[in-house]
Amino acid sequence: MSKLKATVRKVIPQRSIDALHYPEALLYARKYQFPTQSMIVIGVVGSKGKTTTSNMIWAVLSATGAKVGQIGTANIRIGEKEELNKYHMTMPGPSALQKILAQMQEAGCKYVVMEVPSEAQTQWRHVGINFDMLIFTNVEREIMASHRNSMEVLHQHNKRVFKSTVKAKRKIVDGKKIPKVIIANTDSKDSSAYLNFNVDVKKTYSTIESSNYQAKKIVSNAKGVDFELNLDKYHVNILGEINAENAAAAVAVGKELGLDRKTIQQGLDSLKTIPGRMEPIDVGQTFKVLVDYAHSPASMEALMKSAKAMAKGKIITLLGAEGGGRDIEKRPILGKFAGKYSDYVVVTNVDPYEDNPTTIIDDVAEGAHSAGKTDEKDLFCIEDRRAGIRKALKLASKNDLVLITGKGAEQSIVIHGKSSPWDDRKVVREELQKL
Repeated sequence: MSKLKATVRKVIPQRSIDALHYPEALLYARKYQFPTQSMIVIGVVGSKGKTTTSNMIWAVLSATGAKVGQIGTANIRIGEKEELNKYHMTMPGPSALQKILAQMQEAGCKYVVMEVPSEAQTQWRHVGINFDMLIFTNVEREIMASHRNSMEVLHQHNKRVFKSTVKAKRKIVDGKKIPKVIIANTDSKDSSAYLNFNVDVKKTYSTIESSNYQAKKIVSNAKGVDFELNLDKYHVNILGEINAENAAAAVAVGKELGLDRKTIQQGLDSLKTIPGRMEPIDVGQTFKVLVDYAHSPASMEALMKSAKAMAKGKIITLLGAEGGGRDIEKRPILGKFAGKYSDYVVVTNVDPYEDNPTTIIDDVAEGAHSAGKTDEKDLFCIEDRRAGIRKALKLASKNDLVLITGKGAEQSIVIHGKSSPWDDRKVVREELQKL
């Protein structure tokens, strides 16, 4: 199948292939009778932070007692019923997507929280979904082949859901007219461009720049993150200072929907872990292991800084980079961040797709070399991901911190065009038990 797709792409321009997704999305929306028309739909748009922000919003809204649906990279929820995302796509194709939304409607969900990545918009997967609130997190280079290797085109694709939301009909839910709202992160230099749409309400959040919902006095430790926002104090259980920013977005959503501080904090308290996001794996070992999705330069740098702040011993980082049209230029940058902040680095497969795994690993290792790492001393290149994980764990001793990055809670791995079942968390547990 992968070879057939590659052949088709050589004959038919990618833009023409993408255009075919538009009628497909409408077809399935009609088939399931446009289920989002009766629910308040919140879309989270951007390059990083979408999954954590979405989970936090789900938790905050669930604290109201309402049933909330969620669709994202790591997990899919219908109320309290949760399953891991098996589609290897943040936003599933229109057939599966509209079916899930219909199930949410049937289950009585009042709210739906969805991640809306740029690639999904390239393929028009948002068509047929009536969004009410859009959260803009940030934009950086991602899946550049889908955007003709142009940041300008990436922004054009990323704004499709904003344009459709402006034109969409305002809904009546529980007897109330639902306004169209944009909440943007002013810490992103691109925020003003994403606020430049004619909606009913425009608000902002941040940790650095001024905004309507600015998180201040941020304290990150082994128990999570504490911060102050508009004179109210909040706490999140998810590790890493970056999560003050993600939580600020969730607080902003809650406040704009009329929730008080107590309800919002109750929701944040209920969220103990997010699959594959700074997720601790513990089978009784004497060192700490975290599985994280970090796969972009910005997310890797944020992870490494958080690790440096919480580490009591050595830091051992396992990483790699994706093939399949993902940004090639980020590979050595990822390696450089890992090399700069870690004592040991293990480079391995993530999802090479049809690309040469060795080439990807060499590109990442180049960055680690530039940060001073030496092959077979404090840098190890191991193509087999399980063997790489085993090596990273064997390097650890008491009080050390092992970071397993790149895949998070993904449920498959794609090598030489073939998809196989995979879960980093499961593999880490198995290898820890062997040790």
